[in-house]
Amino acid sequence: MKGHGLLEGKVVVVTAAAGTGIGGAAARRCLEEGARVAISDQHERRLAATRDELAEAYAGLVWAQSCDVTDEEQVAALIEGAAGHFGRIDVMINNAGLGGTSSVLEMTDEQWLRVLDVTLNGTFRCTRAALRQMVAQGHGGAVVNNASVLGWRAQPGQAHYAAAKAGVMAFTRCAALDVAGHGIRVNAVAPSLAIHPFLAKVTSEDLLAELAGREAFGRAAQPWEVANVMVFLASDYASYLTGEVIAVSSQHP
Repeated sequence: MKGHGLLEGKVVVVTAAAGTGIGGAAARRCLEEGARVAISDQHERRLAATRDELAEAYAGLVWAQSCDVTDEEQVAALIEGAAGHFGRIDVMINNAGLGGTSSVLEMTDEQWLRVLDVTLNGTFRCTRAALRQMVAQGHGGAVVNNASVLGWRAQPGQAHYAAAKAGVMAFTRCAALDVAGHGIRVNAVAPSLAIHPFLAKVTSEDLLAELAGREAFGRAAQPWEVANVMVFLASDYASYLTGEVIAVSSQHP
């Protein structure tokens, strides 16, 4: 996609950026819009492959470091490493999340806690580290969190994921007020259905078809369509938006 310089000169950090999902699309769209991008993922092999692919088109503008967002030390190392490599951080895109399907009747503590730790606590850890860096820099900044319409809607088997994403929404609103005085904005996107290989692996074709059929356009979003909204929130065009959750959906919550 042709860029318009929306993030020209900015440094962006993207978590869960390996592969062809929303994180990978966000990293590419940020590069297309003129940013320098630090990508991270827990899967080192896929991260290296994504870094090499992006570096072919954007030499010198991509830096990568593996990070497990459930590990505070790794999160700190990611932010410190990105800031050290590029000189600062302007935007943090928190894309890391973990789903799954289980009725509350069968859900274990381990399943519940794992989804909450990656999806909600991981967003908190990365946001906290990025905000501390941005406040120290003194030049404002932006955080964009990946929530989900399941933070508003009910769906069977998604209690842990929906609770985590609702938490991301509430966290986004409160964190925005904590740092507004520093000129830092914190917003979130809430996709309804975005097709990517990982989702296809963990969701049945019948359910995907059913969910797509509920959308006004009769299809799922492409990852780059979600990434476009992330880019907008990260850019100066969203200068008066903070604490907002924008649904990337063709059906009303």
